[in-house]
Amino acid sequence: MTKFKVATWNLENLYLPGSSSGPPTDAAYQAKLESLAAVILNLDPDVLAVQEVGDQEALTDLLARLQNRYHHTRLSAHPDPRGIRVGFISKLELHEPLDFVAFPEEGLASVPGIDGKGNPVAVSRMGRGALLVAVQPKAGVTVHLITAHLKSKLLTYPSRSGRARFSPQDEDERAWVAGMALMKRTAEAVTLRVKANALLAENDCRALIVLGDLNDVVDAATTQILKGPGGSEINNRRALNRSDQGDDTRLWNLAHLIPTARRYSRKYRGTGELIDHIFVSQELLPGKPRRLPAVDSHVDAIGDGLPAVDDHPGARLGEAGSDHAPITAVFDL
Repeated sequence: MTKFKVATWNLENLYLPGSSSGPPTDAAYQAKLESLAAVILNLDPDVLAVQEVGDQEALTDLLARLQNRYHHTRLSAHPDPRGIRVGFISKLELHEPLDFVAFPEEGLASVPGIDGKGNPVAVSRMGRGALLVAVQPKAGVTVHLITAHLKSKLLTYPSRSGRARFSPQDEDERAWVAGMALMKRTAEAVTLRVKANALLAENDCRALIVLGDLNDVVDAATTQILKGPGGSEINNRRALNRSDQGDDTRLWNLAHLIPTARRYSRKYRGTGELIDHIFVSQELLPGKPRRLPAVDSHVDAIGDGLPAVDDHPGARLGEAGSDHAPITAVFDL
């Protein structure tokens, strides 16, 4: 039986030193690369979805520390205004790459938003483009993977000077900006689900994995949008092993397979929350009863464990490691 290991990891501001979001010194940059590389080499996934890659050159420097294990790389062509983007590094050849960023007509084609100065605008594309690839982990088996990094829960408030604020002037402004941020993340989740629908509708037993930083927890409405039809929950073994008409279009969130004590991927103000997710189609849960993957959140992968973060995005500038834990899933194919 072939083992197939996938992972997703937000690398937290992978930039060259000296850039506005990068490490301030070359020594800090090298420490970050070494800490990231040590985790990746230890986990050793076949395919790793990455988020927050700011510079292609920085990813190249990281790959140079991975002992020549990863020969295939693809980055999204659609970074956000800060320059961060999603991508894949892989031991397996990446086929059928597809960038997508526009909200589809079949979904929420446009939602209200504001620009940096507070002017109303129509938002019709993802803040950071999503990326689709296909791999063949064994002969006759094709797996499609989509990675994305949805709108952050960190709220950015406008100002006439154009400089972003991270504290509201009052509660009316906070509610207003939070509502529009939620609408954008919702439209992004719908965009992923519409793309998944197209792949599942054309399904000829090819598997689908959707993974990445979704910036919200398991039960959040935006995360639930990706699941599709309800009824066969992965944490309800009786329902899981009873086939129903939703199986062909359902995506199972593997979150509940993570051991309870480690079921988080970030610490916000000291509290763990799982905002990085792996969803899979039924082809990756074969058999009767269904064969489940081994899933984990590696919260202790770096040093003393995950650092706690707050609403100040520059607080960890130049720090090694990442403020997210990598999530892995190992499948028997």
